[in-house]
Amino acid sequence: MSKFKKPAKLAPDLPKEEDIPHLTGPMVLPRDGSKPEQVVLLLHGVGSDGDDLINLATYFGRVLPKAVFIAPNAPFRFDGGPMGFQWFSLADPSKEKKLEGVKMAAPILNALIDHLLAELGLDESKMAIIGFSQGTMMALHVGPRRVKPLAGIIGYSGALVGDDLLASEIKSKPPVLLMHGEADPVVPPDLMHHAEDTLKAAGVPVAAYLSPNLGHGLDDMGIQLGMEFLAEMFDIDVLEVAGRTS
Repeated sequence: MSKFKKPAKLAPDLPKEEDIPHLTGPMVLPRDGSKPEQVVLLLHGVGSDGDDLINLATYFGRVLPKAVFIAPNAPFRFDGGPMGFQWFSLADPSKEKKLEGVKMAAPILNALIDHLLAELGLDESKMAIIGFSQGTMMALHVGPRRVKPLAGIIGYSGALVGDDLLASEIKSKPPVLLMHGEADPVVPPDLMHHAEDTLKAAGVPVAAYLSPNLGHGLDDMGIQLGMEFLAEMFDIDVLEVAGRTS
């Protein structure tokens, strides 16, 4: 497992390099050692880190064997415990503070996206973002506000922050897959339905699935649906890939 480091250069419309926190985290390269043809960003939830999601590469890599999977640690230390990271603080969980938080962290995530695409020689059509909880909030905020559409966004157990601003700020409409546990005690499942409705109203293609008896987490169905979504977004022939890797 490799590690990635801080972007060497930033786009001119982003904050100065010294103002961008140093992002590091685990990375899984293509299985055959070839140059990556796709890049998948895995954005963890509050209080966690990149190691919590990087093992998803084991599953998603079955349909994207030529992809590089990158799970950055969020830029700020978790302020609710001794370990972990956060994209923004949830000490005040109000809608206003969440919106303030995603707006503050968005340039950092955009800088990382721009850097990775430039380093890999790829464009947005070759990048997917997978988020969990707060990572989903970041993905759903940043993705549709980028000029060029991403290949797709998968959001597990998250929510859409700043929903009333989306219609006026949206710049692209990447396909979105939302999944949520029916018994989620942390992020109410109603927020998934609200995100689905708001994204659809803005013209974003959305599929949403509620997993029975699942709490704040992932299950086999969610992973399987994610694999199918990625294969479709990148136009991957799953049977052909299975034949090459068997």
